[in-house]
Amino acid sequence: MEQTARESHIERVRRDGFTIVEHAIEPTLIDALAEALSRLERELDAKPAMNGFEGRRTVRIYNLLAHGAVFARIPTHASVLPIVEGVLDAGCLISSLSSIAIDLGEIAQPIHADDMVIPLDKPHRPIVCNSMWALTDFTEANGATRLVPGSHLKENPQYGAAYDTIPAEMPKGSVLIWDGSLWHGGGANSTGERRTGVAMNYCAGFIRQQENQQLGLTPELVKSFPPRLQELVGYGVYQGLIGHIAKQSPAQLLNGGGEFKSIWD
Repeated sequence: MEQTARESHIERVRRDGFTIVEHAIEPTLIDALAEALSRLERELDAKPAMNGFEGRRTVRIYNLLAHGAVFARIPTHASVLPIVEGVLDAGCLISSLSSIAIDLGEIAQPIHADDMVIPLDKPHRPIVCNSMWALTDFTEANGATRLVPGSHLKENPQYGAAYDTIPAEMPKGSVLIWDGSLWHGGGANSTGERRTGVAMNYCAGFIRQQENQQLGLTPELVKSFPPRLQELVGYGVYQGLIGHIAKQSPAQLLNGGGEFKSIWD
């Protein structure tokens, strides 16, 4: 991604709370992800969670990095990660990686902020930055994510209350990126087509990840990841201090070598 385009997207997130990178993902990767998710849904017999937040006609699959090499191509994608690093910083972590498929008849998800459970006064600097990869077209009718622009600069919403929103409509292959304080929610699907997306969520390196990457992914699997992805799942040290093991990085212990420079060195 060109630096001017990156800076423009980062500024939109700061100003409006979100940005959309259209046609960000190459078609071959979109097709591979769609095929892998279809296979996983069959193999795992994935079903709706049947609650008001995750949905009663929405199929979600969590911990995707544990389910195939194609998913390892998502977190470090050049069209997305540089923007996330600009919103958070280069020490950011993978918070969770999941799929969200909204089927016919699903109602709108309650409006919420992704960092609502973190007990910090608002507004505050971004500590969560999330993204939604469109594996299908996202339209208002099929459940495109609903947004309240500028709400990342306000207090938390009243969970489930009604708010004026806009749909994050975008063509297949695009990516919606937003500040975790932005008020939003999945839309209702009144069409006969499934709305499928991948939720690639990040957090600052100094807060706890939503999905436990260290137990959710085996060390053998993480060893196969490139160094940047190892850092993103938590095998790095934030600011030379947070997450070290006796002044070694987790990656040193995982890989049996390497160097680590402490903040105090």
